[in-house]
Amino acid sequence: METNVMESTTTHVDFLPLNGTDHIEFYVGNAKQSAYYYQTAWGYELVAYAGPETGVRDRASYVLQQEKIRLVLTTSLDPNSEISQHHQQHGDGVKFLSIWVDDATQSFEETTKRGAKPYMEPTRFEDENGYVIISGIYTYGDTVHKFVERKNYNGIFLPGFKAPNHKLSVTPVGLKHVDHCVGNVELGKMNDWVRFYEDVMGFKLLLTFDDKDISTEYSALMSKVVSNGNGWIKFPINEPAEGKKKSQIEEYLDFYYGPGVQHIAIETYDIIETVGELRRRGIEFLYVPDTYYDDVLDRVGEIDEPLEELKKLNILIDRDPDGYLLQIFTKPVEDRPTLFYEIIQRKGAKSFGKGNFKALFESIEREQANRGNL
Repeated sequence: METNVMESTTTHVDFLPLNGTDHIEFYVGNAKQSAYYYQTAWGYELVAYAGPETGVRDRASYVLQQEKIRLVLTTSLDPNSEISQHHQQHGDGVKFLSIWVDDATQSFEETTKRGAKPYMEPTRFEDENGYVIISGIYTYGDTVHKFVERKNYNGIFLPGFKAPNHKLSVTPVGLKHVDHCVGNVELGKMNDWVRFYEDVMGFKLLLTFDDKDISTEYSALMSKVVSNGNGWIKFPINEPAEGKKKSQIEEYLDFYYGPGVQHIAIETYDIIETVGELRRRGIEFLYVPDTYYDDVLDRVGEIDEPLEELKKLNILIDRDPDGYLLQIFTKPVEDRPTLFYEIIQRKGAKSFGKGNFKALFESIEREQANRGNL
């Protein structure tokens, strides 16, 4: 299998038109403390809250926003709830990858008739600011895609949410929007989920990477990237490949206790400023040796940014036929070695940094070895 680049992701008839990522909701152990972390370290603004003070008795949810990115952090107030069971099994993790649509009813009908497992039939929620319609389908593991129709709603987030009584003064770090979300699935299941996105959601295969592309001496993985018709939603799907030792995908599956969202890639327009500020605030990133930079310009050609600045911040560089990209990956942001973030700046490039895979993998393996999980 070789790396395959599709020339176009445009579908002839898009039966599932998508407008972009609406929000990403995490089930967490302590949403109040998690919200503080995302505000102080990442510069998100607390824009909405739902909980006992707003009439919601079984949970507390904090909505954080930076530019077009919305994160929702939810904690159960009932130890026997589905939220608590999810957290007990997976730890802090992504439950909902919610997609903004014009018609949540049609989105539900079109996907379920093509084989999607229903999570939530189209349901209307309303308050004094109008109404939204939300539906949902299952994807890999316990992860769910919600379809959110909000064209008739003018509130701060969704019905049931209110403006917070207390807000921290925060300084954004330059995060703009979600670039892609990566899922890890079991060995042998990647192609099944690629077919799910193709057949059920009308996505197209954008890129394929095999174990020759993504491997080191010790471990490897397989990955395929699917994208919707307009290219605004991209989901890489990873599975383990045979190697001498445990791959990062196997480690994730072991500690998450099943498939789930591995990392969220967020775009910035000035990665040097963004990563520099995140480092000053204590965010830890994976490390690649200085030798990576000795010949990187021979591989990627001329770039606009000073190489010494990129080297100082440990930012990686790659090029494709459309341009180049700059990227860096955090260490896991929780005690379980599961979820992490990618910060990416695209200077024309539409790919995912294939030229950096080996250096990135070796960096991840060093962290796995430190944890005793390689």
